[in-house]
Amino acid sequence: MTQIQQSKEAPTLLSRTIGHLRRIWRTPSDTPLADELQLSPTLEPSDAEQLIQWMDSCLLQACNEVTARSRAVILGRSYLRLNEQGRSRFLLLLAEHYGVNNEQVETCFQQWQSAPAEQRAEAVQQLRESLDPPRLRLLTQFNGLPEGVKFLVDMRAELLTLKKTYPQLTELEGDLKRLLIGWFDIGLLQLEQITWQSSAERLEKLIAYEAVHEIQSWDDLKNRLDSDRRCFAFFHPNMPNEPLIFVEVALVQGLADNIQTLLDEAAPLQDIQQADTAIFYSISNAQQGLAGISFGNFLIKRVVAKLQQEYPQLTQFSTLSPMPGFCRWLAKQDSAELEQLPGGKQWLQLKSDLDISVDQPPAEAREPLLNLACYYLSQAKKRGHFSADPVAHFHLTNGAQIAQLNWLADSSAKGLQQSAGIMVNYLYQLPHIESRSQDYNQQGSVALAQNLKSRLKR
Repeated sequence: MTQIQQSKEAPTLLSRTIGHLRRIWRTPSDTPLADELQLSPTLEPSDAEQLIQWMDSCLLQACNEVTARSRAVILGRSYLRLNEQGRSRFLLLLAEHYGVNNEQVETCFQQWQSAPAEQRAEAVQQLRESLDPPRLRLLTQFNGLPEGVKFLVDMRAELLTLKKTYPQLTELEGDLKRLLIGWFDIGLLQLEQITWQSSAERLEKLIAYEAVHEIQSWDDLKNRLDSDRRCFAFFHPNMPNEPLIFVEVALVQGLADNIQTLLDEAAPLQDIQQADTAIFYSISNAQQGLAGISFGNFLIKRVVAKLQQEYPQLTQFSTLSPMPGFCRWLAKQDSAELEQLPGGKQWLQLKSDLDISVDQPPAEAREPLLNLACYYLSQAKKRGHFSADPVAHFHLTNGAQIAQLNWLADSSAKGLQQSAGIMVNYLYQLPHIESRSQDYNQQGSVALAQNLKSRLKR
């Protein structure tokens, strides 16, 4: 995921983006506006007046398109030259000086209230325009620049981090999110398959953005793109080499129950004509700046439709998913609470007798921990009636069923620390997807396979 760094370490994807944009955002040398803003890297208070004047010039209504583009290029390039502290000050200035004019809103509201019927439509339009802060027009100017959309996506990634320290940036982050929601409408996205023959740039980003099961090497990546595997991603026309979200799929027989086996480079290739199941084993959001803008449910449904068309013999569409919040949730339960949960009393007894930990579970802990995991996924709630586990919430929202729990299915350090090595198969049964999604989103009803329901009995 994109991270802002202020260091001389090896370049990250974001630092490469910054360097790339500096090169391509150029204004013609004979353009009077080609002079650079003279800002210090930390954007000292003495720079503020110059920056405000430049932003004001970008907002001039009389400005023609070429001039506006040149000004936006220079403003964006100046932002990229700032260090982390300077970018924070830049964004704070944008938030403070270019927000909604409350007095103007109040005036327009009063005019709307008192407007006669024949003038009400015009008053509504004026009120609507007064609610749009000037910074929206400023940010929108970047949309037409080469890779300007990626610039704004990365800006929001930084805002999401900075607003925890500077709450006054919250409205600016919200403004930018609304812009991006419009620009990243699902109808504008393109579904593309990534293969071993894809460009090196795309393959490199696949390695960098994989957030579920880290890609260890080029051999590992090649294995994930072999003939019995598929990888699909959504792309935006203005970010053609930047995946927004991608899913990795294995075409196998039956439900896969171990991620190390699934990713084993030495395992023989599957005959995909004999495969009856598509296993979605990794779904990664690639752009931190698009957090909260949902693509995953559309991606899964599009990929299911595509695979079903290409391989009509496929009868099951399932995930092999982690439970990233399980061990954290388990650690928060006190002994009195655990004793009341399925498997809780047995787990407490094992811990007492054997002095064991959840991230190194012995064979004796299998049944108690699987029972607790089943309770956690289907009964532990967050935000009202939603599942406490973020991965479970994602798949249940999209209409999946919790079909199978797999003991020691992920023996990696991360898998043991997060979920005691347990993984989940979420099953997407096409005739039931819409009804299950509706039942979960409206009432919190969790679709749980019949064979798992007995695990909820104490």
